[in-house]
Formats: sequence, structure tokens, C-alpha cells
Amino acid sequence: MNNIIIINGPNLNLLGEREQSQYGSITFDQLKKQCIDHSKKIGINADFFQSNIEGEIVNKIQDSRKSHDGIIINAAGYTHTSVSIRDALDVFKKPIIELHISNIYKREKFRQKSLISGIVTGIICGLGSNGYILAINAMHELLKNGNR
Repeated sequence: MNNIIIINGPNLNLLGEREQSQYGSITFDQLKKQCIDHSKKIGINADFFQSNIEGEIVNKIQDSRKSHDGIIINAAGYTHTSVSIRDALDVFKKPIIELHISNIYKREKFRQKSLISGIVTGIICGLGSNGYILAINAMHELLKNGNR
């Protein structure tokens, strides 16, 4: 059974409370449960992590090199600013899916630049919280087909 980690950046712990027009009404705990339940259903072990602290996200990515077969990451605001997260992902050398609940390309100009897009396997954005389920399914296919 493959092990993946779903990493969430700053403010995603406030899902359901902030900017529902952008992020919907699902809470972080509801999203976590949906992702873990869906992963189990398709035969994947999924860990779910969130931090508002850049260094903790970098540490989690680095630690995941030995314990996980793939990363799904919604780096949130760090998508546009963190060279450190980009560098940690670049060392991972296994499938990585970049994920955004909103379509970053329809938002403010500063949100339209992703520092991590150039090193990830694929990107899902603008499909709401359902993007997490799509990312889990895509990761399942990548790992099943040996696209490491």
C-alpha cells in the first residue's frame, strides 16, 4: 500500500470560516476526513498535515522523503513566496501534485505566480475542495503506473 502526505499551508486551518466565495463552506476537519476516507477506499495510506509556519512545512517535506511515496501540497500563500518550500520539494524526487482550491490564475496578479509549479508532476486548481479528491485519484494512478 502506498503512503502519501497531503500538506497544507497557512490559513487552510480556517477553511469554512474565511472567504467562502473563494474556498467554500467545508471546514478543515471535514476536508481532512473526506481525504483520509477516500484514500482508504482506494487503497492508499494518507497523512494530512497543516502548518502556518514555513519551516515546519519544509521539515515535513524533508522527513517525507523516507516515509511517503508522493506529496499533494496546497502551499497556500507560500506558493507565491517560498523558495525554501520549492527547494525542499525539488529534493523529494517522487510524484508531487500542486493543489489550489481556487483558480490562482483568476485572482490577484501576485497570486498568479507559483514558485513550485515548475518542479511538480501536475497541478490542480480552481475545482474547490473536490480538487483534493481529484489529486488523491491522480496520485493513485501515478503510483500505480510507476510514474515515480
